[in-house]
Amino acid sequence: MVRTGKDYYEILGVSREASPEEIKKAYRQLAMKYHPDRNPGDHKAEERFKEIGTAYEVLSDPKKRDLYDRRGQAGLDDIGFEGFQNAEDVFSRFGSIFGDLFGDSFFEGRGRSARGEDIRLQVTIPFRDAALGATRRLEIQKPAVCSTCHGKGGAPGSPRTVCPECRGSGQLQDQASPFGGLFGMNRACPRCRGDGKVPSRPCPTCQGAGTSRQKAALEVRIPAGVKDGTILSLRGEGAAAGPGSTPGDLLIQLAVEPDDRFERKGNDLVLPVRVMFTTAALGGEMEIPTLRGRAHLKIPPGVQTGTMLRLKGEGIHPAGGTPGDLLVRIQIDVPKTLDPHQEKLLRELAKTIR
Repeated sequence: MVRTGKDYYEILGVSREASPEEIKKAYRQLAMKYHPDRNPGDHKAEERFKEIGTAYEVLSDPKKRDLYDRRGQAGLDDIGFEGFQNAEDVFSRFGSIFGDLFGDSFFEGRGRSARGEDIRLQVTIPFRDAALGATRRLEIQKPAVCSTCHGKGGAPGSPRTVCPECRGSGQLQDQASPFGGLFGMNRACPRCRGDGKVPSRPCPTCQGAGTSRQKAALEVRIPAGVKDGTILSLRGEGAAAGPGSTPGDLLIQLAVEPDDRFERKGNDLVLPVRVMFTTAALGGEMEIPTLRGRAHLKIPPGVQTGTMLRLKGEGIHPAGGTPGDLLVRIQIDVPKTLDPHQEKLLRELAKTIR
């Protein structure tokens, strides 16, 4: 994961008022300058390549950019955003930006062919976890690097030989490069999957695939204020795809259970509260439940059924968003039965009220 204390606008060399087109142009120029193919073996250039990729990931996404503008890195942390772990992630995410310059085959031997599949999962969570945020432990089955051959695909101890298909290069060239070999139109060799070597005997556990289905346990942070249908993306927690590959992502779609007391309206919460008709007439104070505990509610004299009383800031506090309020919907509670004394008092009262 790339973490940087630098300002993302500074990294791309643009102003905070830069348009999406200006941001994209700046990213393309820097990405080409620090591309690993132009800087072979240069670790600093690769780190810079990942850094500008992370900056573009934030500033090219309107929602992430808004969070970053208002709350900085803390706003991105609240939604579980992580930067790129390696250059292959950048190729996989933004390869299309360069496709119009160099053709899609420029990336075939990298992110696209060397990335595992995404795993999609639906998880049901309680209303309170969605409103307040929570950490959830999940156990899933997913293709992971084989523990027997460590992703190499060969039986332990078996020799590895040069791939006869690509002759050890790991790539097959489809056509001559118009850029003098720097951006060759290559694709990963399908037989060795870009490794350049093949095992003489396949692994008995994964049958040469390099991956096998394994249990995985992970902690998932649910940001406060998520809505039903929200999809959380955990980069690199998806399926592995064999030697030299980048795992896919784990996409978790949240299904939020309804609450038996609160109803959500945007970031506000609506709470029906029954009030005795005497309190409604005279006014008073009562204790009510809130999302975070208890609160005292003042009832104004003469309040009517359906009136909404607002408790500021007692709604949902979404990550990076504006806190909502608690809207208390008044329901007048009239007794179904009266004893003779109560009935007499009410009849006398009724004569005085016009």
